[in-house]
Amino acid sequence: MSEPFRGVINIDIKQSTPDWAPYTQPKAPEGAPNLLYIVLDDVGFGAMESFGGPIQTPALQRIADNGVTYTNFHTTALCSPTRSCLITGRNHTTNGMAGITEITDGYPNANGHIPFECANLAEVLGQHGWNTYAVGKWHLTAEDEMNLASSKRQWPLGRGFERYYGFLGGETNQWYPDLIYDNHPVAPPTTPDQGYHLTTDLTDKAIEFIQDTHAIAPDKPFFPVFLPRRGTRAAPRLQGVGGPVPGEIRHGLRGDPGSHPGPAERAGDRPR
Repeated sequence: MSEPFRGVINIDIKQSTPDWAPYTQPKAPEGAPNLLYIVLDDVGFGAMESFGGPIQTPALQRIADNGVTYTNFHTTALCSPTRSCLITGRNHTTNGMAGITEITDGYPNANGHIPFECANLAEVLGQHGWNTYAVGKWHLTAEDEMNLASSKRQWPLGRGFERYYGFLGGETNQWYPDLIYDNHPVAPPTTPDQGYHLTTDLTDKAIEFIQDTHAIAPDKPFFPVFLPRRGTRAAPRLQGVGGPVPGEIRHGLRGDPGSHPGPAERAGDRPR
């Protein structure tokens, strides 16, 4: 209970007084904003046009034009450490994330288990009336707990997120992903031959989570964390978005995007 029971309990219910206050759901302050975290994996400042890069990102550019951009960012240079810093506001070594979860060493600064004393934004906001969701690459669970027989304490639903859809590890196939839905594995909803791609699936699920709660409590604020995994094979989709893919990007793809075989033609993209 968030506060003590202040009712009256007597032998006769007619002389008793209930108190529902300790059991009411937390309510966000009036006018509380929705908060959206978008964490792009392995993308440097110089890649996107918002910071002078060659990749055209019109949606992100609109956000930059109407918001705040930073010229200095303390980077931990790896996936798990950066994620732990962003959601807790603490140094990666305090979070036990000196490296990625696949290279833990058993010492307090690199054990791969974020202490519960290091509360994250979802845990805090959830207690203050926000709905919380995580979608995409988690990469904050140690390998020994990344299976169905393990404790789920460091899975997203164990760390303050009410809903989750994505993959727990550091990477997965973009067309045949290893997906977790809340606390259980699921198969992708369609196949690559039917147009499936992980980024689109993650986006659709994030929208679905928001719609599910908005239909019941339209004024309740939400906090989704969107964690797409970057993939060079997704880059040709830039074709037709703001014009042709710049030459620098084509060069980085080692050839014209149109020359790449489709996902169904690449046996190497299928899970072993």
